[in-house]
Amino acid sequence: MEHIRLPKVENVRLLDRATPRRGRVGTLYLTATHTIFVEDEAGVRNETWVLHSLVVSVDKLSTTSAGCSLIIRCKNFQVLHFIIPEEPDSQSVYLSLQRLSQPETFEELYCFSYKPNTDEEERRQEWDLLDLRAEYKRMGLPNSLWRLSPLNQSYKVSDTYPAEVFVPASATPPVVTGSSKFRSRGRFPALSYHSKENHATICRSSQPLSGFSARCLEDEQMLEAILRSNPRSDFMYVVDTRPKLNAIANRAAGKGYENEDNYSNIKFQFIGIENIHVMRNSQQKMLEVTELRAPSMSDFLEGLENSGWLKHIKAVLDAGVFIAKAVAEEGVSVLVHCSDGWDRTAQVCSVASLLLDPYYRTLKGLMVLIEKDWISFGHKFSHRCNHLVGDPKDASPVMDQFLECVWQLMEQFPCAFEFNERFLITIHSHMYSCQFGNFIGNNQRERAELSLCERTHSLWSYLWSNRTDFLNPLYRPNHSQSQGLLRPSTAPYCFKFWRGLYNRFDRGIHPRQSVEDCLRVIQEETQQLEAQLSSHKQKIADLEQKQEWDLAKKEIVFDKSPTMWALGKDLGLANTPQDYTGGFFTCSPSQPRPPSASLILSPVDFNKALDFNQSNSSDQESGIADMTCRSPFSEDGSRDADSDEAVYATA
Repeated sequence: MEHIRLPKVENVRLLDRATPRRGRVGTLYLTATHTIFVEDEAGVRNETWVLHSLVVSVDKLSTTSAGCSLIIRCKNFQVLHFIIPEEPDSQSVYLSLQRLSQPETFEELYCFSYKPNTDEEERRQEWDLLDLRAEYKRMGLPNSLWRLSPLNQSYKVSDTYPAEVFVPASATPPVVTGSSKFRSRGRFPALSYHSKENHATICRSSQPLSGFSARCLEDEQMLEAILRSNPRSDFMYVVDTRPKLNAIANRAAGKGYENEDNYSNIKFQFIGIENIHVMRNSQQKMLEVTELRAPSMSDFLEGLENSGWLKHIKAVLDAGVFIAKAVAEEGVSVLVHCSDGWDRTAQVCSVASLLLDPYYRTLKGLMVLIEKDWISFGHKFSHRCNHLVGDPKDASPVMDQFLECVWQLMEQFPCAFEFNERFLITIHSHMYSCQFGNFIGNNQRERAELSLCERTHSLWSYLWSNRTDFLNPLYRPNHSQSQGLLRPSTAPYCFKFWRGLYNRFDRGIHPRQSVEDCLRVIQEETQQLEAQLSSHKQKIADLEQKQEWDLAKKEIVFDKSPTMWALGKDLGLANTPQDYTGGFFTCSPSQPRPPSASLILSPVDFNKALDFNQSNSSDQESGIADMTCRSPFSEDGSRDADSDEAVYATA
């Protein structure tokens, strides 16, 4: 609160980008965590909340006759244009937002002050939703070819790797340690994905410190061990996701890429994904196009093409397709790296896994994939998402590109994914919001030091508890799209502009409802109608049963004796006293009761009883007169008109 110079400003106008003359007037509030605009006109109260951690820039324009303009741009692509009447008030709000949107320490982040209505036990259970050991077990690990290595338990081998990684069973600890010393940041080759069908794997690492001629025996043995772990293949791919010129330039700094002459049975492949700086500039150019007030179609398409954004998305997807086909169709293991192995490597490994394994195309599976290939393996979320004040050149939309690759695949395969677009957008927003602890820090070691599991809440639990909001109504688990390897087309015309992400706040520009939302509404209405139909069927059945009981009551015939003769409409004969197991059942003829199922013989049971009575025709010793009678279905059809039997037949 000490950074807030002015907590409240009245008569502030919020402009609509599509129709700037139709601004909304209200009150602007500044809190420790949010900027809140409250519109209260014509008795309608609308609130707009913006987390300070989502603010990427605040621009103060020159003062005009209408007031002073403040433009707030957010990391989730929301743009707010406020006009504050007084310049001093505008300056105070500007300085306050500048500081509030740039936290200097982790403790200032929203996740450490976010306190939903849950107790401590529930908060601890949130972090148990995902279990990476269970995920590796699902992939068939450990086995005779791969083992869980404890070498990095204290993060001494690589401080950016997880504490537990899978390595080839034939790779001895000296080989693993020696390989780590020959790799940038100690990020030695480790397993990312294992195919149970053919034992092919996707491994990941950083670039080797090869320079122009250096080599390392342990690193060569490490790659040989990965190759031997796939007995069905006699070679493996090594994929460098960088452009070849970039990799060659790194040789001058003592880094570089693997020399095929030094590594036996490898096939080297460059992919050509640009670095984080190119990606950041490309996205900025694309966003400038989306902020155009009234662009023509040609201007928009030209600007989008000049940004190169979709070209970069295509490059990431092309790399994933190459690796997925190598694993699924050729049965060949692949080692993937870029420079340090936490940006382009994470993109390519996760896209390839998504194409290979239908599990990652489920709601929980995507959460596991992000946890495994991004969070666990040390993608630098705090730097790339600019969580803390620091060098802006470290920020880059690396994770944004992965989520967009998933969306592009969903557009081509609408029945193959259990989750919808809203699920991806929610993950994107909370990656920057810092509301949950999952994406805080740059690696597992930092998160352990911050005690995030003990002090913050988990995004995955929130998404899972609200999973009905994120389900794809078109998902068909048994559909051909949902099974096995996805084979997307990467022709340029197949890539679309993701307006649901980049223009979702521009309601005036795109006043439409997505097809997915329409389908979901129809699905909900169908479920309600089915529930009503089921309820009506049950009511009809109850009414029919009640009607049967009423008819049964009317058909009951009583004699004047203490013994009740209960005659059901479906029975061939009334129960005789000796047929009762619990003694005599008596009632007054003036007080009829519905027949009990346990006290009435069905026709089948009656025939048995009849046979029994005929074979034991002696008088009962109980003093009751012989009540043996002929069945109305017996051969002898002659009856006394006044007898009980005749009365029974009449009934």
